[in-house]
Amino acid sequence: MKRTIRTSALTVGALFAALGLQAGPAQADAGTPRIDLRVLVVSDGGPATDAIAAELTSEGTPFTKVDLTSSGRPTIDAGFLADTVDGRARAKYQAVVLPNDNPFPAGSAEMSALAAYEQTYGIPQVDAYTYARPQAGLQVPTSGGYSGSVDGVQAQVSTAGKAGPFGYLKGAVPFEDNSPTVGESYAYLSTPAPGADFTPYVQATIPGTTTQGSLVGEYRHDGRRELVITFVYNQYQQQFRLLARGIVDWMTGGVHLGASRNYFAVHVDDVFAADDRWDTQLNCTPGDVDCTNGSATPSPIRMTPADVDYATAWEQSRRFTLDLAYNGSGSVDQRGDNDGVDQLADKLIADRNQFRWINHTYTHAFLGCEQDTTVVPWKCETNAAGATQWVSRLSIDDEIAGNRVWGQTNGLPLDNSELVTGEHSGLRILPQQPDDNPNLGPALTDNNVKWLAADASRDPAQRQVGPATTVARYPMNVFYNAGKASEEVDEYNWLYTSRAQGGSGICEDNPATTTCLPAPLDTATGYQNYIVPLETRIDLGHVLSNDPKPHFIHQSNLTEDRIAYPVLNGVLDGYASLFADNTPLVNLRMKDIGAEQQRRAAWQNALNAGQVTAYRIGTTVTVQAPAGVNATATLPTGTTLAGTAFGTAYAGERSGWTAST
Repeated sequence: MKRTIRTSALTVGALFAALGLQAGPAQADAGTPRIDLRVLVVSDGGPATDAIAAELTSEGTPFTKVDLTSSGRPTIDAGFLADTVDGRARAKYQAVVLPNDNPFPAGSAEMSALAAYEQTYGIPQVDAYTYARPQAGLQVPTSGGYSGSVDGVQAQVSTAGKAGPFGYLKGAVPFEDNSPTVGESYAYLSTPAPGADFTPYVQATIPGTTTQGSLVGEYRHDGRRELVITFVYNQYQQQFRLLARGIVDWMTGGVHLGASRNYFAVHVDDVFAADDRWDTQLNCTPGDVDCTNGSATPSPIRMTPADVDYATAWEQSRRFTLDLAYNGSGSVDQRGDNDGVDQLADKLIADRNQFRWINHTYTHAFLGCEQDTTVVPWKCETNAAGATQWVSRLSIDDEIAGNRVWGQTNGLPLDNSELVTGEHSGLRILPQQPDDNPNLGPALTDNNVKWLAADASRDPAQRQVGPATTVARYPMNVFYNAGKASEEVDEYNWLYTSRAQGGSGICEDNPATTTCLPAPLDTATGYQNYIVPLETRIDLGHVLSNDPKPHFIHQSNLTEDRIAYPVLNGVLDGYASLFADNTPLVNLRMKDIGAEQQRRAAWQNALNAGQVTAYRIGTTVTVQAPAGVNATATLPTGTTLAGTAFGTAYAGERSGWTAST
């Protein structure tokens, strides 16, 4: 497969100006070098270069990593950096990432080779985390600057940054301060050195002054360009996540393989059904298989028509669509118990086009092994020979097909290729059921299911189950069995406090995976003051990580105290405060999320196998990949493919996939 992507003449000027080169003719001559679309990452094992490498991996941008701590690493010399292909000079890397402005010993031949390479081919260099000093275009911090913690600092994108690589941001770049006892960010704040051609892109106020010090800026010197970053970070911190796209775009001039979006989708499970309620006295959920106290009486939580009105009004005000995963038997049972009346179903069906709908099986039955619930925790039933007893293929078929028929009868706009099983059952769940139900795959084939939901906390990687591909979903820490904030906090305290504090002790028994609260949360204020900010930060972190996985909550969270909305609003408000209008949230339905993940996996496999070749000669980008593998790229506005605008607009660029043949 070969795909040629040509940049229009209008874009050429802007592109080459950004690269610091002169615009050449639209048709490159034999003297125009070939620039391969690959990044060289030189790492010292620190978190900053690792963070940039993680961003390149996430976007699908190929790179070569040289580990300076490895004795067997290649020598970076002229032959390593460039050669000749078909009589044309070739630069093997379109950008260079270094741990700092010069990680080599004084007089290093490797640094000299890199400098000459960058000068010859106009290759930009990123200094992943460097000390502010004249060699990087900045005054040392002791000359009116600052070195120290920047936890909680509100940095800002400068006018030049908005006009340049960080134009997708609204302006604010808040630095995290998640713990008062842990230092999270260290930085050097400084101003340009006298006479230096230095342009700050991200700045913060130098403490004790009104002067702005640079955190990210561009230094031009000796025919070279460096992006100078003077704060340390890791790949998970919000400040890096906000700037990661711009760092990649700066180093590539907005011309690179791979792409990035900010995704957010929310599935609401158990719609039409009722969810069992947490019992604050028994510390379990009556109706749940693990709540065996004889005095436990279920107290179901179910939405009302007023909750539907609230949801539709919320969607319209936020310009956001919820995905409702429904169980038809919930309405059938409600009508059976109330002389044929189900006002909730009537309202949801009337407003059905305000939502996306997903089949969640008819009764929400457990579709894995047959469960022995006489013990806590439950275990799989076995036959006399000790073999696991599985829920039958026919039973699974009935759950899927019965719910589909109910939905179609009531006019729900379904996509029959999508399925969420109850509790993600049928899929493996440790420790009780280490394997998928062998009857699940055939039942999915019977019902033409192509996309199957999985729980990202226990089954995060996309995989095949019969004809279906899994779509892992992030569980929000807004519990299915809580309609009121006080119930959520009570259960949260039970899970995350020690036995001495009245909790379950799960956190102290599993210190590697769970952190105990220092003290129980106040049931009146703990939800809004602690759980909501924490869950908002976690979920927004997913959004900012180019991660399309959906999140899921339950219908119980949209009724009574409507506890889901503060978290959803926190994510949406937080996002809106950070990103410009040209970078909207991408809200996909489940099958489209699955397809995006599937394309990414195939692309990454092709990159890892060395099956992708991509380069730029003058104004033309050429990409070669195996037949059947979709290629992905980010290119300037105005780029065309076969005479048609390439990709879709996002963050001031064009990006997307193109099918191979």
